[in-house]
Amino acid sequence: TMKDGGGSIKLWRCFAAGGTGALHKIDGVCRYPLGMSGGQIQDEDISASSQWSESTAARYGRLDFEEGDGAWCPEITVEPDSLKEFLQIDLRSLHFITLVGTQGRHAGGIGNEFAQMYKIKYSRDSSRWISWRNRQGKQVIEGNRNAYDIVLKDLEPPIIARFVRFMPVSDHSMNVCMRVELYGCEWLDGLVSYNAPAGEQMSLEGQPVHLNDSVYDGAVIYSMTEGLGQLTDGMCGLDDFTHSHVYNVWPGYDYVGWTNESFPNGYVEIMFEFDRTRNFTTMKVHCNNMFMKHVKAFRQVVCYFRSEADWEATPLSFSPVVDDVNLSARFVTISLANHMASAIKCQFYFAEAWMMFSEITFQSGDDPTHKIDDSNTRILIVCLVAIILILVAIIVIILWRQVWQKMLEKVRDATWSHIHTNEFFLSQKILTSTAVTASKAPIATVAQDGVPHYAEADIVNLQGVTGGNTYAVPALTMDLLSGKDVAVEEFPRKLLTFKEKLGEGQFGEVHLCEAEGMKEFIDEDFSFNISDNQPVLVAVKMLRADANKNARNDFLKEIKIMSRLKDPNIIRLLAVCICSDPLCMITEYMENGDLNQFLSRHEPEGQIALISNVTTVGYSDLRYMATQIASGMRYLSSLNFVHRDLATRNCLVGKNYTIKIADFGMSRNLYSGDYYRIQGRAVLPIRWMSWESILLGKFTTASDVWAFGVTLWETLTFCKEQPYSQLTDEQVIENTGEFFRDQKRQIYLPQPVLCPDSLYEIMLCCWRRNTKERPSFQEIHRVLLESQA
Repeated sequence: TMKDGGGSIKLWRCFAAGGTGALHKIDGVCRYPLGMSGGQIQDEDISASSQWSESTAARYGRLDFEEGDGAWCPEITVEPDSLKEFLQIDLRSLHFITLVGTQGRHAGGIGNEFAQMYKIKYSRDSSRWISWRNRQGKQVIEGNRNAYDIVLKDLEPPIIARFVRFMPVSDHSMNVCMRVELYGCEWLDGLVSYNAPAGEQMSLEGQPVHLNDSVYDGAVIYSMTEGLGQLTDGMCGLDDFTHSHVYNVWPGYDYVGWTNESFPNGYVEIMFEFDRTRNFTTMKVHCNNMFMKHVKAFRQVVCYFRSEADWEATPLSFSPVVDDVNLSARFVTISLANHMASAIKCQFYFAEAWMMFSEITFQSGDDPTHKIDDSNTRILIVCLVAIILILVAIIVIILWRQVWQKMLEKVRDATWSHIHTNEFFLSQKILTSTAVTASKAPIATVAQDGVPHYAEADIVNLQGVTGGNTYAVPALTMDLLSGKDVAVEEFPRKLLTFKEKLGEGQFGEVHLCEAEGMKEFIDEDFSFNISDNQPVLVAVKMLRADANKNARNDFLKEIKIMSRLKDPNIIRLLAVCICSDPLCMITEYMENGDLNQFLSRHEPEGQIALISNVTTVGYSDLRYMATQIASGMRYLSSLNFVHRDLATRNCLVGKNYTIKIADFGMSRNLYSGDYYRIQGRAVLPIRWMSWESILLGKFTTASDVWAFGVTLWETLTFCKEQPYSQLTDEQVIENTGEFFRDQKRQIYLPQPVLCPDSLYEIMLCCWRRNTKERPSFQEIHRVLLESQA
C-alpha cells in the first residue's frame, strides 16, 4: 500500500496479463512528485554539503523554481572522481521512490550551469548510506545537457528511503548547479529491512540460473542482513522463472531462490524488521510454482512475533494448499491474526527441491488505509484538529508583532546581499558570456593596458599527487611549457632507499628517501654541498599505479613546471622516475623539516629560555627566514604562478635557517586540522585564505600575499597556535563575510608579542580588503631586507 504526495491512497500490486501468467506492476500508480517543486518539502528538510552563497543555498534546489539565484550551487567546482558535493532531501518518512528529475540553473538567462551526470545515495536512518545502482550495476545517471530542460530518469530498481542525496559527477573540472524533484509515494508497509539466506544458483539443462537478490542494499556474504531488495521492489516474477521483465539480465533474475539441499532443517528463515510496533493482519508472498522444474510454493510457514525485546513463545502456523496442477506463479496470503509486532521471523518449509519468492508484502490494521468505522472517533479527531488550528492562529498573531521588526531587518540585509550577488553574476555574464557561480573558475578581468592579469586569466590547476592544487599556472604559460621536454634526468629506482612516509593523498604518496649518487643528476647551476658518494635525503612524490588518466597527465605537467623552477628559496626538482610505474618526482628535502615543526620545537631568546635551557631562535633569524619566504614568492609571482597554500607547513628549513618553499603540507595527517573539511575530507586552508578566495573563488598573487601575512604571523608566534584559534571553521568563514561587507567588524589576527610594529604593519597591509592596495612580494621583500640593515 502506498500513499501519493497529495494524500490520496493508492495500491501498488501485481496483476496477471494476457493469459500468459506474466505479472507486472501498475504503471503510474507510484510516480507522484513528493514536494520539491510543489513546496510540500520544507526548506529545513533540504540541505547540502556546501553552497556558493546564501542565494544559491540548498533550499533553492527545487525543480522548476527560479527563486534566489535560480538553483543550488556548491561552493567549489566539481572535480573528476570526487563525490564531495551533494544536495540532500529529508522526506520525514520512508517513501517508495521510482523516478527523479533534474534541471540546471537558468535564472532568467543569467545562469548556465547544470550537472551532466550525477549519482544518488539514500538512507533510511541517516546513519547508513547506500549508493544506488541500476539493474546492470551502473551508478552514474545521465543528467542535463542544458540549463533549461527537465530531465526525468526512472530508478530501476526503485528505492525505499527517507533521505536522498543528489551527488553531481563530472569527467572534468566544471561548475554545476542543480534543481531536483523526487517522484514516488509513501511507503506504508513500514518494513525497513529483511534478513535472509543469500539466494543460490540452479543448474537447469546445463545452464546456470542465478537466483540471488541482485538489488539487495544490505550486506551480502552467506546471508543478507539489514537491507531491502527484490522482495520489496514491486516487480513480480513471471510464471517461467528463467525469463524476466527486465532486458539484458540473467535467467532467474526476478526471483530469490533456495534449494533444500542447503537447509538440513527443511526451511528457509527470513526475519522482517519494521519501523514501529504494528497490528499485522496479513502477509502476502509471491511464489513460483513450476513443479515441472522441481519448484513449488512453500508447504508450511511458521511465524514468530517480537513486540518489545523478546519473541513470543507461541508461533503462528499456516499451511497453504499444495498445487500440483497449475504452474502459474501466485500470491499466497497468510493471516497474521492481528499480532502486535515490530519484527516478524518466518520459517518457510520446502514443498519441493526448490523454493522461489519474488515479492513479500505486509498489511496491518493501523495502516492509513485501515478504515475508521467509529464515528465518535472521527468527530473527536475533527474537534482536536479545529482546536489546534485555533491555537496556532492565536500564537501566530501574538508572535507576528514581536518578529516584525526583525523580519524587516533581515529582508533589508538579504536584499542588500542579493543585489551584490546579482552584480557578481552579471559581471561574470558580461566578462565571460557565461554566468559562473562563485567558488568556481576565477573571473577574467582586464587590466588598463588591455592584457588579462596573469592570475585572473584562465588557469591550469595541477591536481598533484596529494589531491590539492599546488601551483595555479596561467594557461598561456602552461602552453609554452608543455611543448618542452622535461629538463631533469631519469633516476635509477634502485638507488632510492625509503625511510618513511611523509604524507599521502587521493592519487599518491610523499616519501622521505635516501638517494645515492644524486650529485651526478644535478644541474651545474645548482649548488649541492655533498660528496660524490654520500647519500642525500630527498622527498619523493609517487603517483599510484592505479591513478586515472587525468591524474597522470597532471603529474607529468607538474614535472614540467617544477623542472623550470630554479630559485634558492624554492624546493628544486632533482630527478624523475617516469619510464615505468609508479611515476615519481624527486625533490630536495631539508634536514630540519618544515618551518612549523621547527619553530614549535624552539623558543624565543630571553630570560625564560635561559632558565629552562631550551633551544632558541632569535628575532633576527625569524626576520631572515621571513625574508627568504618573500624572496621565493617574489620569484613565483614573476613567473605568474599562484601557490594557493603558502604556510609554515609548506616551508622547509635547512642549515643556517635556509628556507625553501614546498607544496606537500596538505598530504600530511599532521596538518589535516589546517584544512576546512567537507564530509570528512580536507578541502581548503581557510585560515590562510583571503576573503575573495573563500567567497569568490579568486586565487591571485594578491591572495598569496594575504597568505604570506598569515605565514609571517605564524613565524613570529613560533607556531604555538593555529591562526584564529579562538574561532571555529564556520566562524572563520563568517569573518570573511565581514571583510566582504567592509563594515569595520572584521577580526584581524593579533600582533604577536615579539613582533615589532613595523612587521605587524606589513601583516595588516597583506590583509587589506582591496586586492590592489596589498603590497607586491617585491615590495615586501624590499621592506624586509631594509629592516635587516
